[in-house]
Amino acid sequence: MKQACSLNSTNNEFESNGNLLRKNKFMRVTSGNSQSYLPRMKRKKLLLITGLLFLLIGCDNYYMICSLNPFYIGKNILLEPRIEGSWLAKAVKAPKDSGSSNDSEIWGLADTTSTWTIKRAITKRVVKDKKGVDSTSLKPENYYLAKLTRSADSTNYEFKVVLFRVGNGLYADFVPGNKEGLIKSKLSSGSFFEVHTLARVTLTNNQIDLSWLGADCMKEMIEKKRVRVNYQWVREANKFLLSATSEELTAMIDRYADQSRFIDWKNQKAQLELTHLN
Repeated sequence: MKQACSLNSTNNEFESNGNLLRKNKFMRVTSGNSQSYLPRMKRKKLLLITGLLFLLIGCDNYYMICSLNPFYIGKNILLEPRIEGSWLAKAVKAPKDSGSSNDSEIWGLADTTSTWTIKRAITKRVVKDKKGVDSTSLKPENYYLAKLTRSADSTNYEFKVVLFRVGNGLYADFVPGNKEGLIKSKLSSGSFFEVHTLARVTLTNNQIDLSWLGADCMKEMIEKKRVRVNYQWVREANKFLLSATSEELTAMIDRYADQSRFIDWKNQKAQLELTHLN
């Protein structure tokens, strides 16, 4: 999506339970610097279209904020050989949630009982020489593939992981890479969008700490007008999806991610600790 847009009520506020207030007969639609007002009949159609956005791959829970566009721009991408290898994952509970949320509400069994194998992605390309003979060339990419495997589950879970740095922080953009079940159905594949989640990465000797930017944290920053970022709000699902450009998201990270009063990475709900397998 090249142009970010947002659906908001004319008062642009949330109720305490997260639902958008419905005091107005018309809904304001903003796109870039322009805006218009539509009657409720068209509002229903727009909400239906927006609701389709939440048939998304990688955003079925709502502990992580999801974005239509990558959280990075090309010049910030980097490679870090230390993340390659096989890892065991363990859920980490945020200090503020130590007596409340259950890990099973945040993570599935595949997330925390699988072996995570992370390798730099390599693409294969078959080309013909002048004599028409096929040859295979291998090209290392600037991203990684994380595969989750467990003996009790035959499903392959795979993510594209792009590491990048903004300011003093190291981050990872996660996108689901495996589309089993969608390949053979155009109806299924055509109804899904791949979305991005953002994790702060901390590397030590044999450990990777991952803390994903939470939906609650992002919602609070928007409600309190600490950050201005385009998003799509789906009232029926009580969820929203970031629709800002990658450049806008990068600027947001640069401005707020290193300030714990805005984003406290130690207290995000979705956190994992990966321990290296020798």
